[in-house]
Amino acid sequence: MSPILLESFAQPSDPTSEKRLAEVQEQLRKLERRDWWLWSMAVIVMLLLTFTVFSMSFPELTKVDDPFFQFSLTRSVRALIALVLLFNAYTIYQQVAVKRLRRQFSKQLEEMRVLHARAEEFHRLAILDPLTGLHNRRVAEERLALEASRSQRYGHPLTVLSLDLDKFKQINDTYGHLAGDQVLKEFAARLKSVIRLSDLASRMGGDEFLVVLPECSTSQVDVLLARLRPMEVDWAGQKVSVSFSAGWVGYERGETTEQFLERADRTLYADKHAGKAHAKDSSPVV
Repeated sequence: MSPILLESFAQPSDPTSEKRLAEVQEQLRKLERRDWWLWSMAVIVMLLLTFTVFSMSFPELTKVDDPFFQFSLTRSVRALIALVLLFNAYTIYQQVAVKRLRRQFSKQLEEMRVLHARAEEFHRLAILDPLTGLHNRRVAEERLALEASRSQRYGHPLTVLSLDLDKFKQINDTYGHLAGDQVLKEFAARLKSVIRLSDLASRMGGDEFLVVLPECSTSQVDVLLARLRPMEVDWAGQKVSVSFSAGWVGYERGETTEQFLERADRTLYADKHAGKAHAKDSSPVV
């Protein structure tokens, strides 16, 4: 997909998602602060424990003459035990709180993933034809308006190609609508495979397709059409020949996109009514 199309149809930011993301980030910072306090308290307790063990091992080093500062081993051990118990209780409380926050954090992340998946699905449905996977009419018209504006401003050539499958109703009547859907899907895939990344193929409805060809002259369209033919679709062990009519015109400065599309449609229907199907195998499908 071209950079222009990506810019044109970029999804707008969702205020709700941004708010949820900010909340999750704030909770993550809280978790980090609590972990930091736990580590700090652990270091302090370890230092006190080390000092007590050292004092018990070398009492002569901690002995002082002043009675006020005399080290009482019994009191020190009791104080250390009380401190360790308090620290353990505080650690358990903090761990419970951290687990609760992590559960909330995971739940919010899952909700954000679901919202993001839904937003992507809505975006896909808004711009793509569900059967063929090509862009829909709305996207084609918006892209055509954008490319017409560029052509008007910079003088770049712009061609639009209209395609219509021949005898499509006959295919549906003979093989069934599932076969018709398969023909549409395979033709769309073939069409998408032969155009450039900068081009845009779309399904306008029914068996009608439109290709926007920026920086492409009308004389180059025959090369693209040659890549589309011949085409056959396998269905229930039978070969279904697929042909199409085509009409293409170049953009004329000053005309509207509606006028541009109308000229392309006129050339398409003129070709269709004249029976000039662009397919090497022109045998009937039944």
